[in-house]
Amino acid sequence: MTEAKTTRYTWETDVDDAGERLDKFLASQLRDVSRSQVQQWIKDERVTVNGRPAKASYRLSVEDVVEVEVPEAVPLEVVAEPLPLNVVYEDNDLLVVNKPRGMVVHPAPGHETGTLVNGLLYHCRDLSGINGVLRPGIVHRIDKDTSGLLVVAKHDRAHLSLARQLEEHTVEREYMAIVHGRLAVEAGTVDAPIGRDPNNRQRMAVVQKGGKRAVTHFVVQQRFSNFTLLQLRLETGRTHQIRVHMKFIGHPVAGDPKYGPRRTLPIAGQALHAAVLGFDHPRTGERMRFETPLPEDMQQLLRRLAAGAFEKL
Repeated sequence: MTEAKTTRYTWETDVDDAGERLDKFLASQLRDVSRSQVQQWIKDERVTVNGRPAKASYRLSVEDVVEVEVPEAVPLEVVAEPLPLNVVYEDNDLLVVNKPRGMVVHPAPGHETGTLVNGLLYHCRDLSGINGVLRPGIVHRIDKDTSGLLVVAKHDRAHLSLARQLEEHTVEREYMAIVHGRLAVEAGTVDAPIGRDPNNRQRMAVVQKGGKRAVTHFVVQQRFSNFTLLQLRLETGRTHQIRVHMKFIGHPVAGDPKYGPRRTLPIAGQALHAAVLGFDHPRTGERMRFETPLPEDMQQLLRRLAAGAFEKL
């Protein structure tokens, strides 16, 4: 078996670097690499300080020798499939796709085929290899049973630019959701850290210790007898963030099998749609903004709610 090729970089720190975090230092030295990618290399022990693995939070001293082994992108091994994709924009650097509810984003055990990645590989053949064999081109993801917009990178430079924008919270992401109950306020913000649920490792939850900061802004769009249509804007992007935050404030997303009640609206998955996506184009710097209407299943639910259906739920 051929060993994967790597490129080694070495720096010796000086007085200007003293006290800086290791991950921040490397991200500033490797300008085309995101801080999250650097942190992953540190976890994989591809980074050493004075010959020894170090933590991302390590504070540098004068004359520390920092080395990093950058792995070459792994050849793709996912089967390309001629799947119907709703591509709303495409150029030589990226695609924006409107993912349908029920489609898995990338292959995983039990979902080796029929995913968005399988379809993307057939559609364009060239995708960024940064996220590895099973997630080529995927900069961010949305859940299987959430519909809506996501951006896909065709090469590593585009991927790194988009990933950096996500880290800096400059990517615009707005969702529409039908939630249980009638919210009493017109708008609000949920600022509550999210981590693994200590009582169920398969779920996320708002936690007091060990969580990551998560912020969701919401505005009421329409109220019904016992449901509310919300517009939500993500300031951060944690796993299941909207679903967890809505459960936390007592208004879980309708149809959510993981965080919502059993008695809910008849929809195949959570009534959650990524409606708006905005970012700076990685090559031109032009601000790009895309909108997509609610899918038919959510529109049908809204019509029925407006007509007085589901009042006993």
